[in-house]
Amino acid sequence: MRKTLSLALAATAVAAAAISGASATATATPGTVTATPDSLRWGPCPQKAASQNADTPRLECATLDVPLDYRDPDGRQIEIAVSRLASKDPSKRRGVLLTNPGGPGASGIAYPAQLADAGLPKDVLDSYDVIGFDPRGVGRSTPVTCDLTPQQQARGNFPPYAHTAADVAKEAPYARTIAEQCATSRTAWMLPHTTTANTARDMDRIRAALGEPKASYFGTSYGSYLGAVYTTLFPERGDRIVLDSNLGPGGYALASFRLLGRGMEDRFPDFAAYAATHPEYGLGTTPKQVTAKFFELAKRLDAEPVGGIDGKLFRGVTFERLYVEGLMPQLAEEWQALDKGKPLPTPPPTSENLLASHFYVTCGDSRWPGKVRDYQRNAAIDRLKYPMLGGTTGNIKPCAYWPDSRVESPVRIGDRGPSNVLMVQNERDPGTPLSGAMQLRRAFGDRATMVTADQGGHGVYPFGRNMCANNAVTAFLADGQRPAEDLACAVEPNKLVEPNK
Repeated sequence: MRKTLSLALAATAVAAAAISGASATATATPGTVTATPDSLRWGPCPQKAASQNADTPRLECATLDVPLDYRDPDGRQIEIAVSRLASKDPSKRRGVLLTNPGGPGASGIAYPAQLADAGLPKDVLDSYDVIGFDPRGVGRSTPVTCDLTPQQQARGNFPPYAHTAADVAKEAPYARTIAEQCATSRTAWMLPHTTTANTARDMDRIRAALGEPKASYFGTSYGSYLGAVYTTLFPERGDRIVLDSNLGPGGYALASFRLLGRGMEDRFPDFAAYAATHPEYGLGTTPKQVTAKFFELAKRLDAEPVGGIDGKLFRGVTFERLYVEGLMPQLAEEWQALDKGKPLPTPPPTSENLLASHFYVTCGDSRWPGKVRDYQRNAAIDRLKYPMLGGTTGNIKPCAYWPDSRVESPVRIGDRGPSNVLMVQNERDPGTPLSGAMQLRRAFGDRATMVTADQGGHGVYPFGRNMCANNAVTAFLADGQRPAEDLACAVEPNKLVEPNK
């Protein structure tokens, strides 16, 4: 069983936010590069960068140098690893589709092949060279570190559940330690520049290196915020922009982290209904009984962990499994085992680079409160509003002690620019709740149209079972047909997406 929440599942401006904070309509956005002939030297991908599926042999890899600091474009350079799954049909090829799987901190090199394997329709694969990349600080791009120990990696990016104000105070020294390690690590020179805005600028460098005047984009989870920032900084560079499972307009800031408590409450009834209709698990025969079992197990495991699984990990594992509909049977079996006092297997901790890059971006993108009492208040409020997870999402994180070395303000998502954004969202998404997506929709105004699917889980396209939502995305990417207005897609329990159709 995982000891941390998945960052990849966990893997979240049109003319705002130039480096100076001035409107991008008034001054050129830092990092803007006009299209040039393809300057990337493609070759085979390293085995570790490729997923094991039929499209892996077609995946090509290259590297691109970009400025560390876009205020000094000719200064120190860092490396960005890029991949390409080329269109098989040049006669149908429209351009390039940049992609991001979420995070922040997740590698995107293998994502084009993974999307193809998951059922990205043939019309889309023919229309684009699908482009993946490791964001700055991640994986095969110039990586960052916080020199995290194995024990710190096992703690992950979620703090413990704070039952009291004293629990928050107890967590504060640990949060400060992580922040200090990041600020004094051998890659601390990258810390002020490892942000979503600079990753968006890197994306525009990739577009230019590919020789494309415009780029389409598909990003999910945190990738939705990256796409929102890209189309804000470079409104005229974007072609067809699809944002799936959307963070709010502030990205992965404090408000979005606290909103995960709401996401848990939105999604859990789906599992409670499932478990109640399967009495063989012994978790209850009504959703109310299953919900009571959650709190019973959490309290019991807080007092007496089973095989290293305490109340915090139980809450976290439950939250993580709710991302995927198909994991409900596994989650029910895990509850059943823990209820009987049986230990569960524990895989290796989350990778050091994934966690470090997650902290660099989330703490560098926005300012978090620096007082313990602020988090004590947040935890007290969120425990009442969202008792399943609120004590965790209200607790203190390393961002509270992040160095005050930010070189620009957060990008402000707005409504200036072409109307070329399609948002797609599950109604009961635990990781990027609908309420946050609605905030982003309002920020975009007439720039966006939003499709909501009456289903739970994290991620809609292309793996979701709702054909209404999936077809809307395919029609937009392949043919440019976007719903004329926001669209609500009803439940379609018996329909599945057919791969590559």
